[in-house]
Amino acid sequence: MASYETTLREGKKLARRQDKETSAVEMLFLHFSGLKPTELYLKFNEEMPEAAIAQFMDGLDRYICHDCPVQYIIGETLFFGYPITVNESVLIPRFETEELVEKVLELADGLFPFQPVKILDLCTGSGCIAIALKMELPNALVFASDISQEALAVAKKNATKLQADISFFQGDLFESLQGETFDIIVANPPYIPETEKVAKIILDYEPHVALFGGRDGLDFYDRILQEAPKYLKHPGFMAFEHAYHAASKIRGWGQKAFPSAKIYTEQDMQGKDRMTFIIFQ
Repeated sequence: MASYETTLREGKKLARRQDKETSAVEMLFLHFSGLKPTELYLKFNEEMPEAAIAQFMDGLDRYICHDCPVQYIIGETLFFGYPITVNESVLIPRFETEELVEKVLELADGLFPFQPVKILDLCTGSGCIAIALKMELPNALVFASDISQEALAVAKKNATKLQADISFFQGDLFESLQGETFDIIVANPPYIPETEKVAKIILDYEPHVALFGGRDGLDFYDRILQEAPKYLKHPGFMAFEHAYHAASKIRGWGQKAFPSAKIYTEQDMQGKDRMTFIIFQ
């Protein structure tokens, strides 16, 4: 049998030959070996069980030869420090969305410092935003909605796993939330234009219903902001993640929906216009 070291080295070699990331190989290896990094270091020269090698090589084949995202192979990813289950019914959470959550927490602390807030996460997908906000704001009343029953099943599983008390609703945007109002509305809807070329690893595996937002990628923002005045409390705020080219249009729609609101866009860590906020006071 091969050692842990030999198996990992061989996996990285196969990845490099196909221009794949060796960091992804390391993630797969740790998952299928069942070891933490410190444990792996201590066992590096020991023989790796044949069953674990076979599972690792199968996962490696799915990643290298079939372009399956590592997170789907493992079935989990970290978001805001919390383990989130993912499968092909939901998008894999991105780093940019963690930045959105951080900004929402900062705003909530500034606008509602001593009171529990009622939050809505639209297009919740895996539930990562709703769950992170609930975990960081335990006294908040958190609602989450999505049009996909399959996505909601994943979101509910994540909430149960992390003991996050969240109310989930199935429907198109606000469809299942008639009569409810919220202090905070967060939305990370599908925003890739239908005409945009998308990487094969995304197109082949991630759900199209969660990726594409119409011809210019802005359909959902327009619809959300047309309906939002009925659902946002005064004071309250909305927070959007969006494509870097979308900020000016979203600000324009926001100004139309909330003429007296403060509206601004912030950049992500790559320096791209990624988040727009509408503060209604």
